[in-house]
Amino acid sequence: MKCTISQALLIGLLAPAVWAGPAAPVIDVYKSPTCGCCSKWIDHLKANGFAVRGHDTPDVVQHKIRLGIPQGYDSCHTAEVGGYVIEGHVPAKDIKRLLKEKPVARGLTVPGMPIGSPGMEQGSHKDVYDVILLGKDGKPRVYSRY
Repeated sequence: MKCTISQALLIGLLAPAVWAGPAAPVIDVYKSPTCGCCSKWIDHLKANGFAVRGHDTPDVVQHKIRLGIPQGYDSCHTAEVGGYVIEGHVPAKDIKRLLKEKPVARGLTVPGMPIGSPGMEQGSHKDVYDVILLGKDGKPRVYSRY
């Protein structure tokens, strides 16, 4: 079978896309334009292989309401990835686990802004905190503990 120049070029163009594997998950982050810890959390996500689209907004609360974050489980920024909501300073490894396991859930939250969580680092001090899985019904359960 003869391979024409155009066939060879087509193979050459398509092969790198196949070798590259799946694209990094894209996370849309809604945050205040002046929040430094939100920017640090975005840096944490990028360092862990996520593609991030940051959306500066003066009203982050509208996204929390739209995505169904219960009062008391909120934090300073809200994100969406793979059909899930991510609220607050959730570690990238928990987001990767969520996307791999695909539980029937609304998403993950780290309520408040615990010291030592990604984006909230302050020296060696670390608060103990939980990553909460919010069920589709809004019921919370501990997903991981730090």
